[in-house]
Amino acid sequence: MNTPETPKKSKIRERNSQQIIEAAEAEFVLHGFKGTSMQSIADRAGLPKANIHYYFKNKANLYQALLENILERWTELLTDMHADSDPKDVLSRFIRNKLHMSFTQPNPSKIFAMEIIQGAPYIRQYLRTDLRDWVNEKVSVIHQWIEQGKIANIDPTQLIFMIWATTQHYADFNVQVLGIMDKEELTEKDYQKISDSVTNMILSSCGLQYPRKKGGF
Repeated sequence: MNTPETPKKSKIRERNSQQIIEAAEAEFVLHGFKGTSMQSIADRAGLPKANIHYYFKNKANLYQALLENILERWTELLTDMHADSDPKDVLSRFIRNKLHMSFTQPNPSKIFAMEIIQGAPYIRQYLRTDLRDWVNEKVSVIHQWIEQGKIANIDPTQLIFMIWATTQHYADFNVQVLGIMDKEELTEKDYQKISDSVTNMILSSCGLQYPRKKGGF
């Protein structure tokens, strides 16, 4: 018979799991799946290797959990999307928040891109189930916006693809972005200019007026 976890044990489990996920993220982006070991993740996390195996059965299990965690962080950005929402506000906030994550947390996007380029061997089932269901749910809302005359008659799925591709470009291809812009790193002013431009172009393609945002994200 399993004994229920106390709140203290549950909190420790959650903290350790997050610590392991963060360490794994740093190792996988540097060395890829094949070049990363459970020992290197344990060393970075500052935990015994046995602890890593306690929470995650093996490297593949940990890698898949990390990928799903990345997608969950992204999809949580659209929890406020409903038929009665203002598409201009919802989409502009989604675009800006996704860009902010690419600017400040590029590693998750890079890891996800590497997985997709390799044919999604560890997350294909998640893409065909959980993520597909999420996209279909958002597509349904966008269709309702179209029917209500709130947004132009665009292809909702392609709109989602466009937002993903554009926002993640600044994480996955940051070296190319910096090289072309002739910069060592982007400034807060650059972030704001990019966010304004990208938001304006995507919203305009949907027949929406761009809402000017002063400062920050």
